[in-house]
Amino acid sequence: MSDARDDAKDTDGASGTAAWHGRIEHVRGDALTGDTAQTSGMRRLEAVSGRTVGSERLWMGRTHVGPATGSGDHHHGEAETAIYVVSGHPVFVFAEGDREVRIETAPGDYVFVPPYVPHREENPSPDEEAVVVIARSTQEGIVVNLPSLWAEVERPAE
Repeated sequence: MSDARDDAKDTDGASGTAAWHGRIEHVRGDALTGDTAQTSGMRRLEAVSGRTVGSERLWMGRTHVGPATGSGDHHHGEAETAIYVVSGHPVFVFAEGDREVRIETAPGDYVFVPPYVPHREENPSPDEEAVVVIARSTQEGIVVNLPSLWAEVERPAE
């Protein structure tokens, strides 16, 4: 019996949809890898990246911050970062002038972190882990750990 996908040919001789369609990749929640850039006080798990599924312009994963824990200060280079709060009430901290700004979140909230913005995540709960899903506009998970929110950040010349 002939499969309809095998019957279609393009001008290069490729069969089926292979010549013009990509493949959908499936990454199971229990198959995420911790083999990605890390920051103290949190655990990043990589799901979608150039290495895991061949993405070209996107990185996606999940981050866990334990109870009563804060991450180290860091930024994500050229990547825009979108965050979706799954559980817990993480606090996102960044510097504005000489003061710290704290964004308190709840499940269902979204946070946007522009490129090169130093920040950290904190979990003030004494007994609940904070879990967020992260999407970045780069193929790999760029993480630059910093000594403080006010550390000098190198940006490429425009």
